[in-house]
Amino acid sequence: MNRNSSRQAEKTADAAEGKRVAEMESKEENHILYVQMFGSFSLTWKGKPLIGASKSNETQFAYLMQQLLHNRENGVSREQLGQILFGDRDVSDLNHAMRSVIYNAKKKLKAAGMPDVNYIEQRKGVCFWTKEIPVQEDASEMERLCQEAREEEDPRQKLELYLEACHCYTGEFLGFQASSIWAARESRRYRRLFCSCVEEAVRLLRENEDYYRMEKIGLYAAKVNPLADWETVTMEALVGMEKDEEAVRFYDDTVELYLQEQGLRPSDRLLELLNKLGTRIEHQYEVLDLIQMQLTEGEVQGSGGYECSYPVFQGVYRMVERMMERGGQSVYLMLCTVVDSKGNPMKDGAVLSELSERLKESIRQSVRRGDAFTRYGKGQYLVLLINTTRENCKILQRRINERFVVRRQRTGVQYHVNSVACTPQGDRLP
Repeated sequence: MNRNSSRQAEKTADAAEGKRVAEMESKEENHILYVQMFGSFSLTWKGKPLIGASKSNETQFAYLMQQLLHNRENGVSREQLGQILFGDRDVSDLNHAMRSVIYNAKKKLKAAGMPDVNYIEQRKGVCFWTKEIPVQEDASEMERLCQEAREEEDPRQKLELYLEACHCYTGEFLGFQASSIWAARESRRYRRLFCSCVEEAVRLLRENEDYYRMEKIGLYAAKVNPLADWETVTMEALVGMEKDEEAVRFYDDTVELYLQEQGLRPSDRLLELLNKLGTRIEHQYEVLDLIQMQLTEGEVQGSGGYECSYPVFQGVYRMVERMMERGGQSVYLMLCTVVDSKGNPMKDGAVLSELSERLKESIRQSVRRGDAFTRYGKGQYLVLLINTTRENCKILQRRINERFVVRRQRTGVQYHVNSVACTPQGDRLP
């Protein structure tokens, strides 16, 4: 896609967002009750919040409104409402307690400035939200747009509907109520629906080579549904727009994010896109001496091992493996893991982040300049020790411990060491 097309796509996307905001404002002026279920729960009437603070989301009034407004068509049975409002509490007169909650809810809605109508109607043991006050709920709006997109035959209009549906989703459905069975069930359903909308939108954008909006939807999806590999969409868009340097930086940031948050390595798809980028990069014609200057590490402050990203470490490991076929060097792979006072690997927390950083520095200062190391997961590092012995590995462990353990520290480091195979079919680095 050329630059003019890219600028036009940017204007179109901005115009669509402006239209969506204007429509929301217009609906508020037209006395429509706006309900937010994604990310957090809130009610807005005439531009003013009726409910929205975190504490007010955990009241009987909030639970009642969530049920009635989300189930506007079919209503909610009194039995179901009673279970949600009172749970397993021993209530002597459930009907009286229910009437009291509903009565107080009506008083609160009227006091908030809403029209004096029968907000909660009861028919044959089922409670309904009144049809006299129109409601716009982000969850049902997303479903409506997604269904329209599926039925739409015009590819351009289909794309716009899918994108609009995606932007309705601003986070987990009632994510703060993870312990609620019905909320958790709906959360999973809407997450699947969001993923489906994003995938369809990306497919259409890819066909149009509209990489600008493809990048935008990739970034948005990763924001509202984090650690779900949506970064591959953004990476593909950057590669498609030939933003090579930006793509490499984005890849490095993504690898670091996944390692920090979940101790995970990048997906195969992300690695595939990086390889595609690497085969395409071309440099200006230069003499060997200048090229060699660019390849060298440059001035290194102090001594210590070579710290690198996991993909680079993987490449170094495989290269060393091949070199061993000819040279017969003794090479070892060491995994260092931060453990608690009972010897169990630590999983999360600020303390782990601090200890992980200290372990990194302890490794850097303990290994030789010719050894490489990388972060593998939360509180874990891999070290590749070149031309050494198993006895020297034990000496290295003692050096790391001397730098890592301070005062009466009860945490420590657990070590696992394997010899690197020197055959072409040897075990590969996972």
